[in-house]
Amino acid sequence: MRTRYLLLHINPSPEQPQRALPGLSWDMSELQLIYRDRHYVAVDKPAGMLVHRTRISEDRRFVLQTLRDQLGCRVYPVHRLDRPTSGVLLFALSSEAARRLVDRFQQRRVEKRYLAVVRGYLDECGRVDYPLLSEGGVRQPAVTGYRRRATVELPLPVGRYATARYSLVELWPETGRMHQIRRHMKHLFHPVVGDTTHGEGRHNRLFREQFGVQRLLLMATGLRLEHPYSGAMLELELYPDGEMQRLFGRLGWDQSCWTSSSTAWA
Repeated sequence: MRTRYLLLHINPSPEQPQRALPGLSWDMSELQLIYRDRHYVAVDKPAGMLVHRTRISEDRRFVLQTLRDQLGCRVYPVHRLDRPTSGVLLFALSSEAARRLVDRFQQRRVEKRYLAVVRGYLDECGRVDYPLLSEGGVRQPAVTGYRRRATVELPLPVGRYATARYSLVELWPETGRMHQIRRHMKHLFHPVVGDTTHGEGRHNRLFREQFGVQRLLLMATGLRLEHPYSGAMLELELYPDGEMQRLFGRLGWDQSCWTSSSTAWA
C-alpha cells in the first residue's frame, strides 16, 4: 500500500504583487502542514528559518517551537535541514515515534529528494561518491545521486565569460552528512546558487541583482519511507514555492522541468 501527499504552491501571475505565500515567509505565524497523523507531522520549512534554538543564533523564531505552539503539543525532530534550505521537514509527536523514525534514517531506509539550481551545465546524470570531513575532522562516506532536469544560458557576463550557464538539478543523497549536497556540488565545480559558504560569489550576486533572489536555491522536495506503525509506504512531496516558481518561469523552465519524474521513487 502506498500513500502519497502532495502540497502545491499557487504561483501568482506577474501582474500580482509579490506577496508572501504560505510556507514561504518565515515571519508568518503558522507553518504550512503537508501531512499529519497520530504519530508524525510534516511541514514546509521556510528558507532562512532554523529548525531549533541554538546558542550561536539570536533568532527568536524556530521551526520546532513554532510547530509546538501551532499544534499545542510537543514535537520531536527526527532529521534536519540547513537553515537556508527550504522544504519537507518531518517531526514525531512522541519520543517512541521519534525513536522508530530516527532508526529508519540511520539505517538509510528513508529516501530524500531535493531540487537545486547550480552553476554551469551539470552532466545529465551521475553519482558523487566523495567522503566529507565531519565537524570533528573525520572523513565520512558520502554519496549523492543527481539528474539534470533543465539548463539555461543567460546573456550576462560573469568573470571572463560572456554568458552565464545554469542547471536545474534533482538530487537524492544516499547518506546524511552536514551540507552534503552543497559540498558535493562544490566538489564537482557546480556550486548551488545562493550558497554563501560553498558557492561562487559572482553568480550569487548575479541572481541578487538580476532576479532579486537572496536565498539558497536548494529545496527538499520529497521524503519516501515505510510508515513505522502502519507499514504503508508514505510519500511526502512538495512543489517549489511561489518565489522559486517565479524564478523558474523567468529562466524558461516550465512545470515539466521541476515536477517529479516518473522514476523519482524508483
